[in-house]
Amino acid sequence: MYSRIKRLVKRKLIERFTIVVNDAELGYNVKALTGINMDTKKRDHIISELFKIDGVREVAEVTGRFDILVTMYSKSLDQMHKMVSERIGRIEGIQSSESFIEMKSRAKAMPYMPSKDSD
Repeated sequence: MYSRIKRLVKRKLIERFTIVVNDAELGYNVKALTGINMDTKKRDHIISELFKIDGVREVAEVTGRFDILVTMYSKSLDQMHKMVSERIGRIEGIQSSESFIEMKSRAKAMPYMPSKDSD
């Protein structure tokens, strides 16, 4: 098994080994995606400021109606509201934002990953 993993790493099919933390068990029960439109001249500043906010997990530059999508976690809706209105809303260069609170999530295993149901 170890030699096979070693070959997969060498072929760059495996980049790293990691753990998956159960956010809900740690009390982070609210997940939101926030689409942001920004002054693109201030892109680096905005992204840097976003990563200073506790709860911001990922910032992705995207195509479509938003310039970036921010994935965030919080312990409550009130905390999420404060994160969006008091922190994100005050970053210089952000023109507008729209948040989407995750109500329920379903995931599908990638073809190369075994599903949780198969043993």
